[in-house]
Amino acid sequence: MEIQYFFELFGTLFFGISGALAADEKSGKDWFGVSFVAFLTAIGGGTIRDILLSVDIIWIQDVNLLYSAAVGIILAAVFYKPLLALRKTFKLFDTLGIALFTIVGLEKALNLGIHPVIAPIMGMFTAVMGSVIRDTMLNEIPILFKKEIYASACLCGAVVYMILWKCDVDRNTTFFISGGVIVVIRLAALRYNLTMPKFKSH
Repeated sequence: MEIQYFFELFGTLFFGISGALAADEKSGKDWFGVSFVAFLTAIGGGTIRDILLSVDIIWIQDVNLLYSAAVGIILAAVFYKPLLALRKTFKLFDTLGIALFTIVGLEKALNLGIHPVIAPIMGMFTAVMGSVIRDTMLNEIPILFKKEIYASACLCGAVVYMILWKCDVDRNTTFFISGGVIVVIRLAALRYNLTMPKFKSH
């Protein structure tokens, strides 16, 4: 299996964990309610990406992605307290999810011949739209619309990917470096309370 496929599987798993923890913490839903939110969180970004790219929706073609989301939900239930602590402290699973999904979405767009300026945007959409769906369903302001460095971290990692890609750096190395950039930027922003500047000061 290619590394891109593993990135997609693990990204789906991490967002399954994130969605399950968020749904239970917000409203204490039953197993069905938590699972429903978690699945939408896990597959939402990839679904929107595939619709925009006019290709077959990946989780309909590959049931392993649904299995990955299900494993994430089960892990969230079994290891609820330690995983919840990691989510609150580092927002770990969102961070890992966006890092993996940005690279997956970007490379998929490039492989389909999408313009190199548009491909990073497709990577960002893949990464952030699942959390937008999750937050909307839980009646929260989507993280994308807050001042947090979130989607911008995805774009930074995507730009690094494009630079390495243009320089013919080894593909696997490109994957890990650009994904690592996203993780570092996101964790640094959380650690030092860095935020995006306001559009207009009032």
